[in-house]
Amino acid sequence: MQYALALLGSFCLEGKPVYWVAQHRQHHQYPDQPGDPHSASQGFWWSHMLWLLWIPSKESVEELQTRYAPDLLRVPFYRFLDRLYVWPSVVLAVLLLLVGGWPFVVWGMCIRLGVLLFRDLVNSASHRFGYRNFPVPDLTANCWWVALVAYGEGWHNHHHASPTSLRRGMRFWEIGPAHTFICLLQAVGVAWNRQVPPAHNLQFRPH
Repeated sequence: MQYALALLGSFCLEGKPVYWVAQHRQHHQYPDQPGDPHSASQGFWWSHMLWLLWIPSKESVEELQTRYAPDLLRVPFYRFLDRLYVWPSVVLAVLLLLVGGWPFVVWGMCIRLGVLLFRDLVNSASHRFGYRNFPVPDLTANCWWVALVAYGEGWHNHHHASPTSLRRGMRFWEIGPAHTFICLLQAVGVAWNRQVPPAHNLQFRPH
């Protein structure tokens, strides 16, 4: 299941999976500070998408992955997926062309990837708009409309307060489809060791 979800994630074409994880972990070490790859302190558009235009050297990629994602580098499947992560999308594009012609390619590839830019609002809008329940040392906020389009990831202040927790929303109305999906996976036995916020984090401390 883990490998299948990683493969599906590679269809987003937002970077090699191991590198993506390494950058995310780096972001949590230096949130909105020097060293954060998409620091919101450098402006809305930088954190939203301009940072994706920066192409690092091969050496810096290897150094970042070795430092922040050594656990994934030890897994042969992830090393394989990192080398070939573009090819599943190429195969998908060819299949769409064969099945439905160019309209299928436009909708299944171009428009789909364009819509995925809404997910990047987690990096930008959720570091700018919304309310804060925890005084974490960054710009994160809980942005309800980002949560709607990003499966609950818009409750970003909660995420930075408890980074290892799968539960983003903490009030009954802070819906989190991603968390619900993982709960369903655990219910059928293909996921386990689900992390939830520590007890002390359940006591909101408005900032």
